Amino acid sequence: MDYSLLTIFSFFIGIVVGLTGIGGSSLITPLLIFVFQVPATTAVGSDVVAAGLMKVVGTVRHWQQQTIELEVVKWLVIGSVPGSLLGLVGFRYFQQNSSLNLDQWLPPIIGLVLMIVTVLAALELLISLFFPDLSPWSWPKLDLTTRSGQIKTTILGAVLGYLVGLTSISSGSLFALVLMTFFQLDSRKLVGTDLSQASILLTCTSIGHLGLGTVDWNLVLPIWLGGIPGVVVGARLSEYFPKNALKILLYTVLVTVSWRLLQPT
Repeated sequence: MDYSLLTIFSFFIGIVVGLTGIGGSSLITPLLIFVFQVPATTAVGSDVVAAGLMKVVGTVRHWQQQTIELEVVKWLVIGSVPGSLLGLVGFRYFQQNSSLNLDQWLPPIIGLVLMIVTVLAALELLISLFFPDLSPWSWPKLDLTTRSGQIKTTILGAVLGYLVGLTSISSGSLFALVLMTFFQLDSRKLVGTDLSQASILLTCTSIGHLGLGTVDWNLVLPIWLGGIPGVVVGARLSEYFPKNALKILLYTVLVTVSWRLLQPT
């Protein structure tokens, strides 16, 4: 494997993440599976560990800028961390079940989750662009000062955490949709809050994958080497680029990737 090429790819993916706030695991996991022919189980585990540090770097920056809604993070994490551990249990079950080939079945699962996440995100973006006065989601906002709001937020976190534990996909994208749909956050706090919960979630999930032995440090280190500087560069460039146009391009790529993942091998 050409690890220098992986570093280069990771650098450009990092730029995309820095520019748009999404796309890390959604691009890296398929990249490892298709371009570098990494088994799906190893791709998922290595991506989780690599993405975890990238999210932590972003969280520190947003903490300094005071753009994190701690109450939202707290109640999401209360659900997402146990949910991700349950997802890891499912991951381990499929891995150990000799009658199931996880490396064969995992890519379509990832593809399905990625397709759903991308279509929902693209729909929200298109509605906001062409129908700015129309709210794309009609669900009521969650009030975290009430017990009901806290419970519902925890349940949402648990469901999404399970998907992250099983596939590594959507620690940022799907949670971002939840934050847009159910909470009144401005764009800066949305990104900071999303990064914060994802950093905690992926750190816990990373520990699980380390225990399962599905992490290849020969993959993680080149991803870090390229991805972290890429995120920094992307964040600096973000004020000069039209983010909506970049998101549309990214969603197009993600739909193509997810469609490929859904195809039988």
